[in-house]
Amino acid sequence: MDAGLSSLRSDAVGAMRTALVSAENLQLSLRTGLSQEEQALTQTKRSPKEIHESGNEDLKEMLESNKESLKLEAMKRVVGLIAKGKNASELFPAVVKNVASKNIELKKLVYVYLVRYAEEQQDLALLSISTFQRALKDPNQFIRASALRVLSSIRVPIIVPIMMLAIKESAADLSPYVRKTSAHAIQKLYSLDPDQKEQLIEVIEKLLKDKSTLVAGSVVMAFEEVCPDRIDLIHKNYRKLCNLLVDVEEWGQVVIISMLTRYARTQFTSPWKDGAMFDENNEKAFYDSDSEEKKDETEAKPYIMDPDHRLLLRNTKPLLQSRNTAVVMSVAQLYWHLAPKHEVSIVTKSLVRLLRSHREVQYIVLQNIATMSIQRKGMFEPYMKSFYVRSTDATHIKTLKLEILTNLANEANISTILREFQTYVKSQDKAFAAATIQAIGRCATNISEVTDTCLNGLVLLLSNRDETVVAESVVVIKKLLQTQPTQHSEIIKHMAKLFDNITVPMARASILWLMGEYCERVPKIAPDVLRKMAKTFTAEEDIVKLQTVNLAAKLYLTNSKQTKLLTQYILNLGKYDQSYDIRDRTRFIRQLIVPNEKSGALNKYARRILLAPKPAPVLQSAFKDRDRYQLGTLSHSLNTKASGYQELSDWPEVAPDQSVRNVEVIEPIKEWAPIVGKAKKTKSDEKFYSDDEEEKEEEGSESSGSDDSSSSSSSSEESGSESEEESSEESEKTSSDSGQSSSGSEKSSSESDSEQKKKKKTKKAPQKKSKPTAADSDSDENGNGPVAQASSSSAESSSGSESDSEDDSNSDSVTPQKKKSDAKSKPKVEVKSKKEVSLLDLDDFSPAPTNAPKSSVISSSLLSDLEGLSLSNVSSTMQLTTPSFCPVKTYELLHHMTGKGLSAKYHFPRQPCLYQPSMVSVQVILTNGSDHCLEEIHIGDRSPGSLSIHCFNTIERLEQEASVTVSMGIDFSDSTQAANFQLCTKENQFSVSIQPAVGELLMPSSLNEQDFCKEQGKLLGMNETSATITMATANSSSQAINKHVLSVANVGVVSSSHNNFHRFAGRTVSSSALVLVSLELKESSTALLTINTDKSVMASMLLRDLKQALAQA
Repeated sequence: MDAGLSSLRSDAVGAMRTALVSAENLQLSLRTGLSQEEQALTQTKRSPKEIHESGNEDLKEMLESNKESLKLEAMKRVVGLIAKGKNASELFPAVVKNVASKNIELKKLVYVYLVRYAEEQQDLALLSISTFQRALKDPNQFIRASALRVLSSIRVPIIVPIMMLAIKESAADLSPYVRKTSAHAIQKLYSLDPDQKEQLIEVIEKLLKDKSTLVAGSVVMAFEEVCPDRIDLIHKNYRKLCNLLVDVEEWGQVVIISMLTRYARTQFTSPWKDGAMFDENNEKAFYDSDSEEKKDETEAKPYIMDPDHRLLLRNTKPLLQSRNTAVVMSVAQLYWHLAPKHEVSIVTKSLVRLLRSHREVQYIVLQNIATMSIQRKGMFEPYMKSFYVRSTDATHIKTLKLEILTNLANEANISTILREFQTYVKSQDKAFAAATIQAIGRCATNISEVTDTCLNGLVLLLSNRDETVVAESVVVIKKLLQTQPTQHSEIIKHMAKLFDNITVPMARASILWLMGEYCERVPKIAPDVLRKMAKTFTAEEDIVKLQTVNLAAKLYLTNSKQTKLLTQYILNLGKYDQSYDIRDRTRFIRQLIVPNEKSGALNKYARRILLAPKPAPVLQSAFKDRDRYQLGTLSHSLNTKASGYQELSDWPEVAPDQSVRNVEVIEPIKEWAPIVGKAKKTKSDEKFYSDDEEEKEEEGSESSGSDDSSSSSSSSEESGSESEEESSEESEKTSSDSGQSSSGSEKSSSESDSEQKKKKKTKKAPQKKSKPTAADSDSDENGNGPVAQASSSSAESSSGSESDSEDDSNSDSVTPQKKKSDAKSKPKVEVKSKKEVSLLDLDDFSPAPTNAPKSSVISSSLLSDLEGLSLSNVSSTMQLTTPSFCPVKTYELLHHMTGKGLSAKYHFPRQPCLYQPSMVSVQVILTNGSDHCLEEIHIGDRSPGSLSIHCFNTIERLEQEASVTVSMGIDFSDSTQAANFQLCTKENQFSVSIQPAVGELLMPSSLNEQDFCKEQGKLLGMNETSATITMATANSSSQAINKHVLSVANVGVVSSSHNNFHRFAGRTVSSSALVLVSLELKESSTALLTINTDKSVMASMLLRDLKQALAQA
């Protein structure tokens, strides 16, 4: 058998050989392997790992081949695998062999691979260190940088000296790209061996002096990692970093701005404490003698911003236009922490722009805006609509927007915000609806005028089908009732009726707490609620059980006859409850309220303990305490201190020596003084346009700067038509560009800055020259820009925009002679512009050209003519009612003692404003009670910045004992918030304010009785405010009622078919919202006064004023 098998085997082998030989002769190849189908049948399926290993084998073969093209293709595939997140560490030996390749492309890819895996395969990477060291001398800068990157990625302590040597050599490399890489390597080496700190600081100090924008961001990052407390390294490089900032890459900008924010907080004094000082100084100057010495002393006191502080603010401002959201956020936090308060608002528009970005960006930006809006509501009020919630917003975005809207709520906009909230409550997002109800509660506590309105609205929500809404409403109502419980026993009764239908534990517990706390106000209902709770006690949640025990104890003390047995029953149930808390509370309550031998004297004080008056809860923003962290940081976002967070230091009381920032013997402080001098000369050189002989004489004395000033004034003429922002930003760019081109020395940048200052100063309005507050204000974003735009004078509008430039800090030292000569040249320029531009403006008749008494006659006759004008947008009712009763109440605007002889009074003529329909017309009577004539009386700065005022044109001259009447228009935005502005003369500025009565914000509206009732039906619920009033007996007649109502409010009388009904209609001037007033006379001199309007704050204030007027005899 065996012999047979062996013979068969030998025959088969022979046949196979014969077949192979014949196939070779025929140039054929026999397939010795199996097909895929055969393999699938005969072999088990391979695992992904085996497939991966076979793929790696192919790549190994390619990497070990002799062809450069195959190696390059293999490396591309390997880097592709790394990019996809796959593990390619097995190829390390094959890849590291190619580290010495002469092919540049291949070498770069090998270095990319080694940076990724050098830390994992340290032993193999160490074998190639000599290659990396040779590559550090390679002529190609990218190879040198890659070699250093790989070397610093091998985290083995033994090669620290080699890394240190490589970093030092690379820090002195000619290529900025290599120097940048060495800055990155510093951080890696420091994390590997912190003992090398001192040597690394030397390298950082050297790299900080680098003038390349490529290096700046990386070396500052290294500085922040290694030695953030070494502020002394920054001193000499501060100005260079400020000037380079615009051209650094985006992430470098973020790091530098963050570092400079910390630096500025240690080197400059606070710009925030200057607000009240200027007013104080003005008052002192008035009471002091007029000697030059005293003036100098008072002018020396105001805060003057350090030029380096201003340089930082000026050079970061253009970055608000950056496309990178992190850069914009960094600049915003810098302005928030460093800028004077009135300049911070320039970041508002940029932050609002970021809200159009992705929801992740929105979340961070909204968090920062929420913190900002708590302290400074006025910043974001003009952009309130940007924070309205969209249906597509995520819940966390909606909640943040809701937080911001609540922070922005004030008397002026609360009615708009509450209308928004009414919509949000109906949202399908239950968490958001609950948050809205909490927001309504916060608004109610913060703004007392709408507390009742909000409470009524929340009570209506108790009948909502949604349990979450009802529960949250109950909790918020409970907190609101604590503020004024005596007035709302009806609401407590209403909540008791709803108790059976409410299932949310927190809401049930809140109602029980209210019952117990105010059980004496609802003596019949509270015991019944306790009876119901006794039935369901065992099935309730723990929080409800605890409040049930409390309710039982309080009722036992106040109404023991009805509730004694119930209380004992509940205490017995609680004694055997499963919860420790409830058993402990039950034992405590029993010992406290039930007298026995053990309790002793304690139960004498039970009533004082359990029924003690509780303070009302304060509903605060969740972001109230977040301002302790720097804006834009991880710690601020998480509201907890993250590792690596560096706190901002407080401002120093006394500024450190600023000479430490001087470079190369150039002293910027001394250099600033001549620049200031030149700026003063250019100011007086505006007289170049005047033909006055005295001015020419003064010009002759300052001839040294005349050429410069004339050229700068001509350049300002050319650029006068540009917008405010363009002109200011262009000047900033040119100053920073010149700083970069000046190979290291600060001289050329400061000189170019001086030229920019000259240009700006020649463009300034002359009336601003005596202003001492401009020291800490920046370019065009604040101050008088809007006032100048509102004015009809072309000279004011073209020059006022630049009035608050950053270098006005030096204007307070201008000599009196120059001020006088400036004043002489000014009237001629302004008068010409008025004749050209404002011929149709009726304001031109009101200021006195030369003789004041004549002008007052002209203005009064004009006003009497205007009273008979019929304008298309004024209703017929207004024309009927205005002549019938138009009270003229005059208010004092400026006392002649405070105004140094200038006094001002104002009244509301109750006529349509000719300048803009949304403005309230105001007439101001200016009187000169001094012993000399007053010149250039005009409107200066105003606040808030968004306030819209139509100013009267500058009064060139007001003689002694003369008076003049001028007209103004003010858009109060349907708010009684005072309009604050400065009334300026040539020498002085006086802060004044016009406070409107709520009735002056209305204009009469024409309605018949039917239309009145129809409109009134639309304004019910939260839009209706009513009260029962007691009227004086003398006021019961129709004529007396009309007289008193019209004395309070500028409304129209609606004819009524009933004698006991009196109706009045009006609209708000700014938004044309309807305001309906109805008075229904009752018995015994009482009446029901009702006001219907969606302006709930105005309604409550108008109700108060009317109530007071009708009660007076």
